[in-house]
Formats: sequence, C-alpha cells, structure tokens
Amino acid sequence: MEFSARHIAALIDHTLLRPDADEAALRALCNEAVHYGFATATVNSAWASLCAKHLAGSGVRVNACVSFPLGATPTLIKVAEARQAVDDGAGEVDMVINVGALKSGALEYVERDIASVVSAIPGIPVKVILETCYLTREENVLVCQMGMRAGAAFVKTSTGFGPHGATLEDVRLMRNTVGQTCGVKAAGGIRTLEILKAMVDAGAARIGTSAGIRILGELAVEGTS
Repeated sequence: MEFSARHIAALIDHTLLRPDADEAALRALCNEAVHYGFATATVNSAWASLCAKHLAGSGVRVNACVSFPLGATPTLIKVAEARQAVDDGAGEVDMVINVGALKSGALEYVERDIASVVSAIPGIPVKVILETCYLTREENVLVCQMGMRAGAAFVKTSTGFGPHGATLEDVRLMRNTVGQTCGVKAAGGIRTLEILKAMVDAGAARIGTSAGIRILGELAVEGTS
C-alpha cells in the first residue's frame, strides 16, 4: 500500500484508554484525531458521549471499547454497554471476548457472546478483541472463525493491557484465517513507523495505537532524509 501520511493516518484508531485519562485529555485526543485525519478516537465507552459531541461534523468517528480490558462481563452487560455507547454517538465498537470462557472450552458461549453484541448494534462495525497473548494458534483461529460467522467487521489482536500486544505472527495467522471476509486490526505495542508498516504488510487493515502522532512524525523525517 501507499505509505503516505494521509493513508497511514486513515489506518489509525487514535487511542486513549488509560484509567486516569480526564476530560481535558480526551478532548485533546479528539482534536488530534481531527487535525491528523485519524480514522477514529478510541476511548472507554463512558466517554463516548463527550467525544461524539466534540467530534460532531468532523468526519472522525468515536470508537468505544466494551467490556474493556478483561472481557469478563456477562453477555447481557456487554450488549447493554454496546447499545449505550452507540446511543451516545459511537460509530464503531471494540469488544473483548471472554478469554476465561474460551479457555474453559465454552466455545458456544463465546460465539454467542460475540454474535449478541454484533446483532445488538446493526450497522455499527464491531471489532472482536481476541487478546492473542493468552491464546494458542488453534484458539486464535477458532475466535477468528467465530467473528466471521457473527458478522464482525474486524478481528483485533489485543487490548494493549496484556503481557504483550500484536505480533506479526498473530496478524498473519488472523489474515490467513479470515481472508477478505473481515478486517484485521493490530493493536498493542505499535509505536514506530517500521512496526506499523510491518503490521500492514502482514495483513492489518487498521492499527490501534496511542503513538500515531509520533509515527507520522517519523514519516515526515523519513520524507526529508
């Protein structure tokens, strides 16, 4: 793909998910997302309303994270949170699977959990967060297949809160599994232009990072060198 500033910015979910992020920091995130042309401002769902109002008319979407970062909430709660986020103005939703349920072999439960959120917010792209650092290759494939069957827009590697984030191996495996049925989002630990390019080459169609501005700065330096 073309790695121009415009194209790279359009790949990035500009992210602020720290528990201590305050209103001023979130407004700044939104301003940055508009200024640089990032795909979304990605925030915890409680901030969806504030960010949607701040971004109104800008063309930048709010991406709300649901059951974040653990995924260990009942399906009913995930559905309610997703609906509330959309009612508050979110245009995309990232949801975390129940990793413990998957590890327990409750595959039907995990798939229903995903499908319930997707079906609860029709027309809203849902990204299913696998948290690949905890999963085997076989489990990664299973969840990707669940996401496809549920109609998810993306499968996503990581929350960024686990032991490690996206790896090239995980992104390649996910892309090979989903083909062109849905997108792959790489997130967690993507802080340089080199890593971003490698993730895209491996099959990522969206990048979740809090380092988007720094990455674009590297591109500017690269362009003048």
